[in-house]
Amino acid sequence: MRRLIGLLTFLFLVSCSEYIDKPKNLLDKDKMSEIMADLAINDQVTNTYLNKNLESGTRYILKSHNVKADDFVESYKYYVATGKMNKIVDDAQEILLEKDPKAKGFVESKSKTNTNLPKLVR
Repeated sequence: MRRLIGLLTFLFLVSCSEYIDKPKNLLDKDKMSEIMADLAINDQVTNTYLNKNLESGTRYILKSHNVKADDFVESYKYYVATGKMNKIVDDAQEILLEKDPKAKGFVESKSKTNTNLPKLVR
């Protein structure tokens, strides 16, 4: 009986701990959102101009925000593991819509379900 109680206590303590430790140089959520918005713009530029280098744009973005690549990667892993990345991405989308108000209509048109699809016949 003591072993069972000890095992249950151990499992309870282990289950309460986080999956990943908090990084030493964790970026705050607002800064992470700004970086993610700039990275999304960089990604679209690279899709438009196929001969451009994505890595150099990423380095420039991190340098302009005074962030080391390792700090960004560790913060990204932490926020994904803790489930806080969705809020950061939503904030990044809001930042993008503030930078380009015309994009809001485009995003809304792409988000609507297409009701003109043909019926599936088996």
